[in-house]
Amino acid sequence: MDEDTRLFDVEIQLLLEGVFRVYQHDFRNYASASLRRRVRQAMERFSCLSISELQHLVLHDRRVFAQMLQYFTVQLSELYRDPGYFLALRQEVVPVLKTYPSVKVWVAGCSSGEELWSLAILFDEEDLLERTVFYATDINPEALRTAEAGIYPLDRIAQFSSNYREAGGRHSLSDYYVAAYDAAAFDRRLRRQAVFADHSLATDSVFSEVHLVSCRNVLIYFNRSLQDRAIGLFREALVRRGFLGLGSRESLRFTAHADGFEEVVPEHRIYRSK
Repeated sequence: MDEDTRLFDVEIQLLLEGVFRVYQHDFRNYASASLRRRVRQAMERFSCLSISELQHLVLHDRRVFAQMLQYFTVQLSELYRDPGYFLALRQEVVPVLKTYPSVKVWVAGCSSGEELWSLAILFDEEDLLERTVFYATDINPEALRTAEAGIYPLDRIAQFSSNYREAGGRHSLSDYYVAAYDAAAFDRRLRRQAVFADHSLATDSVFSEVHLVSCRNVLIYFNRSLQDRAIGLFREALVRRGFLGLGSRESLRFTAHADGFEEVVPEHRIYRSK
């Protein structure tokens, strides 16, 4: 690492320490490479020539901090992203969940809600929706509002529909939304069982016992210690023999909790607590 990069990282840590002390949001253990890229994007967005200038704006104006959350958190998702994951849930996990009288699912780091709506449709098709409670959590209030609304640009629907078919969808995705004014609004019946809440994997505790945790493409933005903390929360939240689903580039291997899980569908990063 060259000297300029090292000093840049020091300034980023000062910014994140200030954010934690003022707003109680903890990004201090996010992966360095990702933070560098996103802080540079934020500096460009707010026309700041230095991190200290950005820090002054963020710490003295809550509205700027609210906008900065878009850079600290990654809002990149789609319905049935990595369709094989959802097909594996349908085939390997749902049959076990059906044996419970009621089910709780935690969608951790739900972002703008595509994963939550994907699961709700899947559970509806498997006659499991009415006895399931979904907890959709994120630290970004704007993302949570989008997730709860379930309204997405119409030009994204073609990809959503393709993913849905590959994920084993049993109908047409159009059965689940109404299109108007260049947007698709998903059936609010699907979210009657969903609770949307602010929750930080960096600072908050477990809030419920659940049968499935789905946390996809979140851990890749954490350093090792924060990954261990998050997985520890999932392990604590899961019922005996509960399921954990991660993103395609994420793994429990080499984490502090690797021995606490067994692989169910290794190629799609689905695990079961021991």
